[in-house]
Amino acid sequence: MNIHGLQKMTLLDYPGIVAATVFLGGCDYRCPYCHNFELVDGTASPIMSDQELFLFLEKRKNLLDGVVITGGEPCLRPDLPQLVKAIKDMGYKVKLDTNGNHPDVLRKLLEAGLVDYVAMDIKNSLPKYGMTIGVPGFDTKDVQESAAILLDGSTDYEFRTTVVHEFHELNDFELIGQWIEGAKAYYLQQYTVRDTVPDKSLTSPTEEDMRLYLDVVKKYVPNAVVRGV
Repeated sequence: MNIHGLQKMTLLDYPGIVAATVFLGGCDYRCPYCHNFELVDGTASPIMSDQELFLFLEKRKNLLDGVVITGGEPCLRPDLPQLVKAIKDMGYKVKLDTNGNHPDVLRKLLEAGLVDYVAMDIKNSLPKYGMTIGVPGFDTKDVQESAAILLDGSTDYEFRTTVVHEFHELNDFELIGQWIEGAKAYYLQQYTVRDTVPDKSLTSPTEEDMRLYLDVVKKYVPNAVVRGV
């Protein structure tokens, strides 16, 4: 498997764990606010093979406790289970970042005990999903199934929404709260403007809006938190 990016150490991407973050290319969404769009559209060239990654991780066993697998969308890769198992066999904890559109892959990884923590994106309320991810007519069935797998399971997880001024409003968070009611963790992340995003006209929500959205969500997910404000 080709690896498209590597952050050698992070204290932020995996809660409570010193980790490396591995970036895989390819995604089935086309979010206009994506910060890693070069991984989505294929313009980012691979930087190493999985064998080179394993050599790196072998050398870092005394410095790192976990590995974050992100993208792009990792669950598109048919050899993802083999990659994750190899990392687990080294003694690392594994966190998976996913858009939730591949519940069969998620279920397989969880049932095999290959993933210790999952971060799933909740892009928007279900009626506005297709618009938000740049895929008109998108069927949210698989996303809803993935959310249910996490809500009903025992694996640690978080849901997270990147909040964009042009895409999100108060009622969206009422609907999201009802959808993921009782979730262990839900983070509202303030979109930040970057030159690398596809749609450079998009803007950040105000701090006041973020607090209003949080207040709505907390009715359903009391542990919800705002990030980036």
